[in-house]
Amino acid sequence: MTDTIELKVGGMSCGHCARAVTQAIRAMDPAAEVRVDVAGGTVRAVTALPRARVAQAIAEEGYVVAE
Repeated sequence: MTDTIELKVGGMSCGHCARAVTQAIRAMDPAAEVRVDVAGGTVRAVTALPRARVAQAIAEEGYVVAE
C-alpha cells in the first residue's frame, strides 16, 4: 500500500538538494514517486514508507523537516 506524504523541508536551495532528497527516499523505496519543490520548501512522496522514515531519510541528508 502506498501513501502520499507531504513534508515542509528547510535548507533546500538548489537542484543538488532536490536530487539528494530524492535519492535518499528512493534508496529505501525504489518505486517511490518523489517531487521536490525547492522554492516552496516542500517534498511530496508517493511511497510505501511510513512518514517518519521519509522524514528521517531527509534529515539524514542534512535538511530540516518541519513536523
